[in-house]
Order: sequence, then structure tokens, then C-alpha cells
Amino acid sequence: MNDCLNVLQTRRSVKSYKSDPVPENMLKEVLKAGINAPTGMNRQSPVMVAVTDPETVRYIGNLNAKIMGASTDAFYGAPVVIIVFSDTTVSTFKEDGCLVMGNLLNAAASLGLGACWIHRAREVFETPEGKKLKEKWGLGSQYIGIGNCILGYAAQIPEEKTHKANYVIYDK
Repeated sequence: MNDCLNVLQTRRSVKSYKSDPVPENMLKEVLKAGINAPTGMNRQSPVMVAVTDPETVRYIGNLNAKIMGASTDAFYGAPVVIIVFSDTTVSTFKEDGCLVMGNLLNAAASLGLGACWIHRAREVFETPEGKKLKEKWGLGSQYIGIGNCILGYAAQIPEEKTHKANYVIYDK
């Protein structure tokens, strides 16, 4: 099996992280994979915000947990969160943002990093606190949160994945 297929078939969502920082060169490679995700008509509607400041990561994670109705760490101790936003004035904004998220997750796995898609980005950045962060980052109201890609070194290796029997239907 080639390296690409190996990553695609073995990548797992990591929900426990070491506190070790992600080296900047690795973060840049993950972001480069996000930049190279396909987008509808190459309109490149997504924008990624890479957050490495521990206080800001914790703050956004707490906003996320609050929406979830929990008091736990929504980002599982990950030292990095990449928030993917997408421009809603582009008809393929959801698909474009999801493809960016997929590339981020797979690129992280290819580099030996753990990653996980954490939902509620849309809800977090519709709150007054979230809107202030978007404003700080220069993102207008047309940008909607697609997902949070948390990154770091896995503290535990996730278990093998099982698949439902009818995941693929062949029509021959």
C-alpha cells in the first residue's frame, strides 16, 4: 500500500494529547495541505486561523464546551486549533470548508501528529465572544465556522476502527 492510502486508511480521531508544542514547520505543512484542498471553481472560499497561544486555545475550547453544555476540555488538551471558516457568499462554502478540514486531518496523520475534527465552530463564532475574535482576525460576517481541527502529539493511540457492513453498495 502506498503512503497516501496508508494514511487515509489508518488515520484516527485523537482525543488525548501531550502538552508538547507542535513544531512550526509541521504546522506550516498541515496548513499547506489545507490551502491545497480542492474548492468549487477554485474560488477558495475557506480561511484558516491557526491558534497556538495556549490561553486563546483554552478560551475557544471553553466557549465550545459551553455551547455543548459541558465543563470539560472540548479540545482534549491539544496545543493547537486550526479553525476553518468559509465565505457564505460562495455557493460551495460548506463543501469547500469540509475538504479543507479533511486535508488538515490527513496531513496531520501523515506527519505523525494527532488530530480531531471538533464541531460547534459555527455556534462559537456566532456568539458575541466569537464575533469579537472574528473581528480581531479580520473576518467579516459572511464567514461562518466550519470546524475546529485540533492538533498535537497523541497521548494515547486510538483503537482500530470498525465499519458497518453496508458502507459500500456496489451496482454492477
